[in-house]
Amino acid sequence: MDDHQHLAPTQADPATGHGDHGPGGHDGHLGQFRRLFWTMLALAVPVVALSPMFAALVGYDVPISGWTTWVPPVLGTVIFLVGGRPFLSGAVSELRTRTPGMMLLIGLAITVAFAASLGATVGILPHHLDFWWELVLLIVIMLLGHWIEMRSLARTSSALDSLAALLPDEAERVEDGATVRVSPADLREGDVVLVRPGGSVPADGRVVDGSASMDESMVTGESRAVRRSAGDTVVAGTVATDSGLRVEVTATGEDTTLAGIRRLVAEAQSSSSRAQRLADRAAGWLFWYALGAGLLTALVWLLLGEPGQAVVRTVTVLVIACPHALGLAIPLVVSIATERAARGGVLVKDRLALERMRLVDAVLLDKTGTLTRGEPTVTGVETVGARGAAEVLALAAAAESDSEHPLARAIVGAARAQDLVVPPAVDFASSPAVGVTATVQGSQVRVGGPHLLAEHELDELPVAAEWHGEGATVLHVLVGGEAVGALRVADEIRPESREAVDALHALGMQVVMVTGDAQAVADSVARQLGIDRVFAGVRPEDKSATVAGLQREGLRVAFVGDGVNDAPALAQADVGIAIGAGTDVAIASAGVILASSDPRSVLSVVELSRASYAKMRQNLWWAAGYNLAAVPLAAGVLAPVGFVLPMSVGALLMSASTVVVALNAQLLRRLDLRPEVSARRVA
Repeated sequence: MDDHQHLAPTQADPATGHGDHGPGGHDGHLGQFRRLFWTMLALAVPVVALSPMFAALVGYDVPISGWTTWVPPVLGTVIFLVGGRPFLSGAVSELRTRTPGMMLLIGLAITVAFAASLGATVGILPHHLDFWWELVLLIVIMLLGHWIEMRSLARTSSALDSLAALLPDEAERVEDGATVRVSPADLREGDVVLVRPGGSVPADGRVVDGSASMDESMVTGESRAVRRSAGDTVVAGTVATDSGLRVEVTATGEDTTLAGIRRLVAEAQSSSSRAQRLADRAAGWLFWYALGAGLLTALVWLLLGEPGQAVVRTVTVLVIACPHALGLAIPLVVSIATERAARGGVLVKDRLALERMRLVDAVLLDKTGTLTRGEPTVTGVETVGARGAAEVLALAAAAESDSEHPLARAIVGAARAQDLVVPPAVDFASSPAVGVTATVQGSQVRVGGPHLLAEHELDELPVAAEWHGEGATVLHVLVGGEAVGALRVADEIRPESREAVDALHALGMQVVMVTGDAQAVADSVARQLGIDRVFAGVRPEDKSATVAGLQREGLRVAFVGDGVNDAPALAQADVGIAIGAGTDVAIASAGVILASSDPRSVLSVVELSRASYAKMRQNLWWAAGYNLAAVPLAAGVLAPVGFVLPMSVGALLMSASTVVVALNAQLLRRLDLRPEVSARRVA
């Protein structure tokens, strides 16, 4: 139930279902409740102090005079009309929309107390129905509860809004060799901006000059800085940690990755779910339960000849049974969970998918690009004679340095990664299906496959048979027509993949791999990672059939793929997870998008699903259980043994239940969703 949107015309905030009231949003709303609470508290003090009933309870005498008699009703009426206005206007709105809820219950309660007190003051009703001091305490305590609740909501909203704060206040646009400071909103595609060391990238773009280690944790959740140089893409909000860059703007404003992430989070927070629908139905039932209990309470106490108790008990029942905490139980958890997820590089598009993740039995992982890097890498060097592995790799890199072939880039990249000195090469030549030839340090160096060896009538090195059996590509290095070594080139397994598989096993899940590669390649990867089942030689369009086959076995399947060729499988799975999406946050087929390429991020999704579900259950049980147990006490079932629940204590308990739910949801903020942390926690 939305209990605040009636204060003023609002635009609904999708994060919580509460209104965003004018300038300042939740912050302005929070200030409004704070000011209202303190003002009403100041006015309530003389009302309570000059109440004969309160004075009798505490043990002092109220001086009898005209002004002391009229202070409680006058200030009590002001507090009812001003402090009670949010609840009264909310009750009217709920009646107009035919969605009775918390505001109507509170509105009825304070109206009954006000009418009884006013009637007693003017002499229409017996004097013992004068409840001015309890009425004002009721309103003040409920305002306090709402203020505390709004602090929780404002915290959640501001945490999400802080994603926008990642952008710098100013950008330095390069114009005619000089830099001009402009607002990021004034940037256009094609502009070149200067990003200084320690500065944030103002818009999505492509690096045109410079190289820097980029802190992308606010987008991908990965704690390690990533090196970006000319030709690489960078994302708005990421930080150049060690040196400057010149970046050509490719997207601005609402087209940037950061804006896309905020949209996804907002959509997830506003989308419905099974738990939310259950809470909404329960809140509706509790309204009628409270209304029925209030009417029954009034009837019983009137039949017992206690009109004063009839009013007090009825008001207390209506207040204490407000399903306020129940209305907050789910939205607050979802709001915090999705915001925390976004900061960990987990973007939730479908809340139902996130809810289902805790029930998954099998995780089906695409091999290429998920468990492996998706690009060829030198994974082994074998030498012949006196030359060492580093020398053979350096010679091969020299010969391949002018080639654009993926295998050539892998060899050159491997030499660069080892900081090898690569000698210059001349007379480069390339022959399709054979290899490359170049002159290096006065010697002819050739790098190639079986056809190259056939030309020189040479045999493969003994290790080649083993490498072929593992599905790797084997390239031999020849110097002066003699084989000096061989290179094993394969799609490298990510170092974190084994940790991810082990952690999924620890969670009791079956790990399955699907790939279009040959069986030998798939089996080699599966052996190294400890994967349970392998489906090899599967074309992209047939992966969805693999998912369906596992589902027919009775398994609930999460499919983890790259989100491009795997769209049908992502849609078929119980939970579709697009991994390594990076800047692409608009993948339609996935319910969950992982901005990083770390397979351990899947564990973050599982943890988030289980933690948020646990918080939802705890909040639902507390909110519903509290209402069901508190109503009989408020009605006065223990009156025969001398216990009656004061009206103000009922209001205090109602507010306390809301605060308990809000604080319990806030505990989700402790959940660290960084992939490496999730893996360690599970292990």
